[in-house]
Amino acid sequence: MRIGNGWDLHRLAEGRPLVLGGVTIPSPRGELAHSDGDVLVHAIIDALLGATCNGDIGSHYPDTDSRYADISSMALLKDTMNHLGTASIENIDCIVVLDEPKLRPFIDEIRTRLADAMHLPVSRISIKAKTSEQTASGVITAQAVVLLD
Repeated sequence: MRIGNGWDLHRLAEGRPLVLGGVTIPSPRGELAHSDGDVLVHAIIDALLGATCNGDIGSHYPDTDSRYADISSMALLKDTMNHLGTASIENIDCIVVLDEPKLRPFIDEIRTRLADAMHLPVSRISIKAKTSEQTASGVITAQAVVLLD
């Protein structure tokens, strides 16, 4: 068994789409990033790469490479799955911290989208939404822990 931990943070900017787990969530502000800025998927990618001792998201998909400009993070996640070798994902546990909008109505859709991308049962993906209690209202963060067998 192997465990990996991932974390990501992006500032929020007016007019950018808010994308989490491949789902675009209605919001006036979204992640400011080179790619689509999906902090949840970025955290999962880092956790998967960490569990396989395979570097981090920046070493595989650098923000200095124009190939990744505005790319869907789900495409990066699907590519990352190729680094798992024979390992299988037992479970993924995630936390997203965002003050607005509330994420609870989107959690099931996000879990389904992630499960489809990683060829997993939805029951192996946990996502919890938290707020920063207005201490970090200009950012969004995500943390992911994965267990591989």
